[in-house]
Amino acid sequence: MPFTCEIKEMPVQQALTIRTRTSVQDLPQVVGQCFGSVAGYLGELGEQPAGAPFVAYYNMDMADLDVDIGFPVSKKFEGKGDIKPTAIPGGKTGTCFYTGPYQELASAYDALTKIVTEKGLEPTGIVYEMYYHSPMDTEPSKLQTLILFPLKS
Repeated sequence: MPFTCEIKEMPVQQALTIRTRTSVQDLPQVVGQCFGSVAGYLGELGEQPAGAPFVAYYNMDMADLDVDIGFPVSKKFEGKGDIKPTAIPGGKTGTCFYTGPYQELASAYDALTKIVTEKGLEPTGIVYEMYYHSPMDTEPSKLQTLILFPLKS
């Protein structure tokens, strides 16, 4: 489970997402459906994602997760139906690039939390996970995830 954590200055990143609520058990199916819907809309627009798909977690209630699911995009687009324009905030951000199975992400979260706390910084409470591989065609030990903790200024 190798990972690298650091504090970085990040630019604002425009995105298209679907905000929804789900249990952790249903999350993989919901994520797949939302990624498919947003990717389909990007196709209608003749656009490609501007980066890895992501999930923004607004809480960590495993029975009732409040999440935004989608893709970064090159510029602000109009929404369509459940698909809304949003942005991943810029500014000082705790980052952790993790390689390994999703079930073991807690170690990366713990390491990132420790670095943020040691530097006297405070997370906003929203967490982003960017997924660089699909679990459908990548073995769990090789999955790569970038965790972002936007920090209060």
